[in-house]
Amino acid sequence: GGGEGVGSLSDIVDGLYAKFRKAGVDATIYVVCGRNDKLREELATKCWDTVLRESHLPKKKFLPLGFLRPHRSGRIQKALDEAHAKEKAEEVEGRYHAPGRVDVVGLGFVTNMAEYMVAADVLVTKAGPGTIAEAAAVGLPVMLTSFLPGQEAGNVNVVLDGGFGDYCEDPDGIADEVSCWLGDSRLMAEMSHRAREVGHPHAASDIALEIGQIAHKRRGKAGDVATS
Repeated sequence: GGGEGVGSLSDIVDGLYAKFRKAGVDATIYVVCGRNDKLREELATKCWDTVLRESHLPKKKFLPLGFLRPHRSGRIQKALDEAHAKEKAEEVEGRYHAPGRVDVVGLGFVTNMAEYMVAADVLVTKAGPGTIAEAAAVGLPVMLTSFLPGQEAGNVNVVLDGGFGDYCEDPDGIADEVSCWLGDSRLMAEMSHRAREVGHPHAASDIALEIGQIAHKRRGKAGDVATS
């Protein structure tokens, strides 16, 4: 949701909470609400048992955008297929597992986002270029949920082509896939590796150094002209 905490953050968090509980995933969901104090208060006072009960009700489905890649990476799709097959088998056999222990922590505007990224297993975010670059630099798998038309559209395919994340606008679909990722340690390791291949953790200092070197060379040439 960016610094203003906009978008469908509340619905996404509800979906993640319900899915993690039902799938037996233990997790802490840190929600960066930015300047959206209303959302932060809503998360702090929400009845999560109600969220879990209402998660069974039918919801609006979101269609994928046509200009994006027609499919996610093969490795992610394989993991999803296997997870869905396992869930169906458990449902048919009536198998039961303990519900996941899930905490939701609403945060305001944070200035130490890098620390949260290093500590996280998955980042769920809109397709901001800086956010994606920071996540890739620390090997963090990314689930993209939205983008600003025009300026952020191309960033989605960077993640899809890089094989370290996916794009989904449907809160239930987001939750389903992120839950699948967290249940597959090999997939998580592969996505983290792919993210680091795309990332350039020293890009800012490298750019500053190169600018300094160019400026130094030009200054030297100017000095030669002045003394000749």
